[in-house]
Amino acid sequence: QVQLVDSGGGLVQAGGSLRLSCAASGRAFSNYAMGWYRQAPGKEREFVAAISWNGGTTNTADSVKGRFTISRDNAKNMVYLQMNSLKPEDTAVYFCAAEWFGTAQTMSIMQRIDCWGQGTQVTVSS
Repeated sequence: QVQLVDSGGGLVQAGGSLRLSCAASGRAFSNYAMGWYRQAPGKEREFVAAISWNGGTTNTADSVKGRFTISRDNAKNMVYLQMNSLKPEDTAVYFCAAEWFGTAQTMSIMQRIDCWGQGTQVTVSS
């Protein structure tokens, strides 16, 4: 399995931006679809965004569409989530996720996720 390490979270004011990073190590990174989930206090973990193995296809939750952009660099084994126009309701722990031979679409099914990062806290103040 691939090992995932999330980073880049922090405290930001509403309207601000953050970029999350996920570093992957281990088994063939390019064979994984990659994505991000988040979990706010007292709420279930939810899908945010995903990207296919070659970056050709992305899938973004309606709640962040037009504000968040996912990308990957297979040469560096990295996945990124650029978050713009942040809102207080975006406050959550964000988790990098991977699915072996998945797609940007199947990544939105949490039961299909094979690997998780440890999570990084994003706090948006009003």
